[in-house]
Amino acid sequence: MSAETSVFLGTGRRKSSTARVRIIAGSGKTSVNDRKFETYFTHENFVRRALAPLTTADAKEKFDVIVNVAGGGISSQSGAVAHGIARALLKFNPELRVTLKKAGHLTRDPREKERKKPGQPGARKRFQFSKR
Repeated sequence: MSAETSVFLGTGRRKSSTARVRIIAGSGKTSVNDRKFETYFTHENFVRRALAPLTTADAKEKFDVIVNVAGGGISSQSGAVAHGIARALLKFNPELRVTLKKAGHLTRDPREKERKKPGQPGARKRFQFSKR
């Protein structure tokens, strides 16, 4: 790569998914794990959610987005991609912080799967109680 090309990196996480995002000034090409967004995220809501920070910042046609994502399911991966894109945009232009923060793109979703406890069948479920 030449010295003129600027690459902005961002890491996004949600549940057990981790997305490593690179945004490069370009024409709006997007890829996830070497596949197009539309073929990787099968439902249009996942595509919309993943690209939401670019829409908020009015930068959808200004950047090429390259993502490596692993772990979790498709839904949490799209959330992780959105978080990573928001963080990368923040490195590109710190003035976008107010806009992205207000839209909720910079907040990491803290919800995780609760662990299974010993002596019971699941995280919250208890064995059936029998009075007699």
